[in-house]
Amino acid sequence: MLPPRLVRTIAYQEVVYLEITAAEYYARCGCCKTFRSHPEGVEPRCLYHNRVREAVLARIIEDRMSIENLRKALKRDFFLDLSEGFVYDCLHGKVAQLEMAEYRQWTLEHFSGTLCVDELHLGRYTLLLATDPLGDFPVAFALVLKNDQAHMRRFLENLKRHGFSPEVVITDGSELYPSLLAQLWPEARHQLCVFHIQQDLNDYVLEALKRMRREMARRGNRGRQRKPGRPNRAARAYRKRRKPSLKEKAHFVWKNRYLLVKREEKLSDAERKRLRKMFEYLPELRTLRTFIRRTHALLALDQSEHQAWCRRAALVANTAFQKVPELAKALAMLEPARFAKMVAFLKSPVAKRLRTNNHVERANRKLRYLEKVRYKWRRRRAIVRFVLLAIDHWWREHPLYGKHRVRTGHANHPRQTPWAKSSNGGKRCPQPTYRLSG
Repeated sequence: MLPPRLVRTIAYQEVVYLEITAAEYYARCGCCKTFRSHPEGVEPRCLYHNRVREAVLARIIEDRMSIENLRKALKRDFFLDLSEGFVYDCLHGKVAQLEMAEYRQWTLEHFSGTLCVDELHLGRYTLLLATDPLGDFPVAFALVLKNDQAHMRRFLENLKRHGFSPEVVITDGSELYPSLLAQLWPEARHQLCVFHIQQDLNDYVLEALKRMRREMARRGNRGRQRKPGRPNRAARAYRKRRKPSLKEKAHFVWKNRYLLVKREEKLSDAERKRLRKMFEYLPELRTLRTFIRRTHALLALDQSEHQAWCRRAALVANTAFQKVPELAKALAMLEPARFAKMVAFLKSPVAKRLRTNNHVERANRKLRYLEKVRYKWRRRRAIVRFVLLAIDHWWREHPLYGKHRVRTGHANHPRQTPWAKSSNGGKRCPQPTYRLSG
């Protein structure tokens, strides 16, 4: 028997040690090898129980704490004075135990056929991310130095090599994707994100409003001379009684410009009243509002493909829209080849219709938050390490986790068993004993 040793464990507002007594066995074959048994949850030659490591990982991954705040919280709650090196050792050890090959097999089994692809800029690196929006899980990622077509091709080719054959691929309006998707998955439908398309159309409408508002404000300044100094009481009272000037009307229109592109069903009664006042001040805005309503119906979810093409033909043929320069540029976006990718979701069943790549965008925003608030990632190793831990944490929280899986231990970190086998004729060694000591 080996002399007992103390291992620190975790307890709220207490200092608790585990006193461990382990046994050492010699092989009978004469190879001079020894075997030691140790309890489950205590690694060989470690000073802390695995519960301490789990507490560190939980506060980093789940509670989203920084390294400094984590050390302060554990010292306040559990009297643990952990070094920064120990915290990073916990991260390295957890990453070494991850089974990413098993996760890749799991994603292949539960892949729905719809793929969202996007890129995220993290300092001098770019994170390429692919997710399954219907299955609600990330598929793969790659960290590259340059966001170009060569790196995107390599990323998508690796997905194809691993066995992914999507039916629909949803992307934004970037020029990286059309030619690559046509070469790698020619039978897959390329769906452009409707949110980005609608955002571009809204920008053209707001650009037209900006031009009209500027012209209205210039007409209000014409022929008026402002007296120097502050207005007196009589002038202020007169200003309240009189009707608003053209310049004030232009300011009101610009202040409430967001109402012009807001969806009809989301407008409140007060917002509808202000929108009607905008039409009274500037009647040309009715044409812009009609265009926005028509585009909302053009990209609606509850329509047929034939109905969408008919609505597009009517929209492009409208002479009132063509007379506005900004709307003419917006209509040029609806050319047939591009519009076919906008409404590619109409070819899917109603239950599987997805118009946006919001799923991968939400994942990117989460990673962006982790970078900005917590770590300020700069090194490649730090970025890859945390993305792996985040994906593993999400996987274990998924409702389908554990289905169609074979649980195996890592080659360098085998699972602990209640009995440790030795080479002395197959005889089992008894479990070590440990007790608490305060």
